[in-house]
Amino acid sequence: MLELQHGHFGKNCSGFSRRSALKVGFLGALGISSADLIRLRAEGKADRNNKSVILIWLDGGPSHMETYDPKPKAPKEYRGPWGDMATNVPGIRFSEMLPLQAKHANKMCVLRSVHHDNGDHFAAAHWMLTGRHGSTSKDKAQKYPSVGSCVSRAKGPNRKGMPAYVGLPAAESVYLYPGYQGAAYLGSAFNPFQLNMKQKYLAGRSTTKIQKAPVLANLEEQGGRVQGRVSLLESLDQINRDIDQSGSIEALDRYQQEAVDMVLSGRARAAFDIDRESDVLRDLYGRGPWGHYTLMARRLVEQGVSFVTVDMPHWDNHSKIKDALEDRLPYLDRAVAGLLEDLKQRGMLDDTLVVVMGEFGRTPKLNSGQPGIPIPGRDHWGQAMSVILAGGGLKTGQVIGATNSKAEHPVARALKPDDVLATIYTVLGIDPQISFQDFAGRPVPLVDHGQAIREIL
Repeated sequence: MLELQHGHFGKNCSGFSRRSALKVGFLGALGISSADLIRLRAEGKADRNNKSVILIWLDGGPSHMETYDPKPKAPKEYRGPWGDMATNVPGIRFSEMLPLQAKHANKMCVLRSVHHDNGDHFAAAHWMLTGRHGSTSKDKAQKYPSVGSCVSRAKGPNRKGMPAYVGLPAAESVYLYPGYQGAAYLGSAFNPFQLNMKQKYLAGRSTTKIQKAPVLANLEEQGGRVQGRVSLLESLDQINRDIDQSGSIEALDRYQQEAVDMVLSGRARAAFDIDRESDVLRDLYGRGPWGHYTLMARRLVEQGVSFVTVDMPHWDNHSKIKDALEDRLPYLDRAVAGLLEDLKQRGMLDDTLVVVMGEFGRTPKLNSGQPGIPIPGRDHWGQAMSVILAGGGLKTGQVIGATNSKAEHPVARALKPDDVLATIYTVLGIDPQISFQDFAGRPVPLVDHGQAIREIL
């Protein structure tokens, strides 16, 4: 539905004036509700350096000891079912379950000392994704905007005709969609474009046939209708200019056209079409859902999306940790290694920051299982976790921080979630101290106390 409105000038809560608005009913599917959104992004406070982020979200909280911070010399009840292995960087060792990523450690910064000391799934996820404590299991409502939404608001897309922020297959945290990956007080226009809500929360080993997202089929059908509406706008062009000679109409026309271009260009639809990739490359990432969507994430940032999150869930392993991780780690390993190799071969690695993280780590000491499943696992542990930052033009091939001999807590260069997010913003050319107004009209900076990690910049 197209609706062209005329009336007196007015100001919205952000102080932006407008005289007319374009409404194309399905633009919301791409995170755009009107031409005003393009104007908001254009006035964002960011250096448009064309860098992008792929966040691989390990929902549930992965074990740091079975991934990037193994402790082979710890007591048996701590060290877990596997040993460690050398990587391609002398002195950096990963779990032996990550042999493919071990070949790419030179492209990574391994943060081993991240902590927030909270074992509540909801509080921890909110903290990692927004940089602030806020939501809890008793009050799950999102309090602050996610890093992806802030990037969308401050930076916008890297290329005209693409959405700024995409969730594959759908951005979530602790079963909430978009959960703490949403926009909060920035407004729903800055929520992620959710590709496929009908097929979501997919396990790495899932053999479910991945279907074409319904929203993309709808966009293809609607394309011709939008073109007709653009023609209507053009026919009214001279009338608009007779009404207003101040220049505001000309500016509004530009924002309207940019909003429509996101649908008409066809670039977004093509970027989502993974069938254009070769079998060899799809095998490099892995044929399961995690590999599929990680490859799609590369396609999206290549075409101009600024922030993509890939959902890799099911890491809440309170029991049977060996069996559980044998069903997860190989798929994570192949997808991340494939992504780093592909980005390097395409010359995209310096312009793409890859982030791998969940809401917390797992208890260093193995438990005795859980009721009904008396097989050892690990519980929630916010006192220490590992986060991977790769590419992005960082000084890679190094470890930042360390935990003690049992991986219980940091003993060197302790980092908080807001330090991680401040680093992400800095890589993208966004000042971590810029502010946006909350629901009460108070200015809130992107991070309160976090500092970009100087050793890797």
